[in-house]
Amino acid sequence: MSIITLTTDFGLKDHFVSAVKGAIYTQLPDAKIVDISHEISPFHITEAAYVIQNAYKNFPKGSIHIVGIDSEFTPENKHIAVLLDGHYFICANNGLIGLITSEFNPEKTVEINIHDTVKSNFPVLDVFVTVACHIARGGTLEVIGKTVSEIKTIKGITPIVNLEGKQIVGSIIYIDNYGNLITNITQKLFKDIGKGRQFKIIARTAVFGNVYERYSDAINFNIEKNKREEDGKKLAIFNSSGYLELAIYKSNPKTVGGASTLFGLNYRDTVTINFE
Repeated sequence: MSIITLTTDFGLKDHFVSAVKGAIYTQLPDAKIVDISHEISPFHITEAAYVIQNAYKNFPKGSIHIVGIDSEFTPENKHIAVLLDGHYFICANNGLIGLITSEFNPEKTVEINIHDTVKSNFPVLDVFVTVACHIARGGTLEVIGKTVSEIKTIKGITPIVNLEGKQIVGSIIYIDNYGNLITNITQKLFKDIGKGRQFKIIARTAVFGNVYERYSDAINFNIEKNKREEDGKKLAIFNSSGYLELAIYKSNPKTVGGASTLFGLNYRDTVTINFE
């Protein structure tokens, strides 16, 4: 039995998540359901793509990922099922899959066409669950949709490198639970353009001259604890997903604040790297 994951912007206050799980168990009593996240910011496609992109790779091939973000069915927001990197994704054709496919081309994409046979005003509950359970039982994508060759993409979120190769201009694409700022600048791009040169990372008033491998590398543990700069220290790292992240050491957005509030930065704000 395939694993079915759920990623939504439903939150946990309302009944929606439980209703979706109940519908899956009704069709597949032995289903294995895993929650990736239900705290995606409402309709935030880029945020959802970042979370899913960095979660799905840890699941076994053949896993089925239901994505309930901006999923209302309209003439401009069709539903698709995609086989990508050995995984199945069921979502709206709203640009989300286009963000995830930066590393892999989809093996197969179909535009779901079962809406006439499934009564629905809650597509994640009705249509997406029906498709997921069909796939989990060994069904093929062609049965639930027609093959399409193109998927919607979102423009304007790729870092820009200037003609001289001396500057990368990126942006914030995600803010995590600690208030840390994840950019769209990858470690690979940084190394390819930087070629070992000195650099400065500028994000509004925050400036960084080093990028660490781990958060704790920013702390000098040779200095006595009561004398060293520790809590509240700003730092830049390449996180476990390979993206440049601007952070505050041991930050807590609910008390001392995180990088987002302390640096005055938010989603899509600019981060620039100047190489010398």
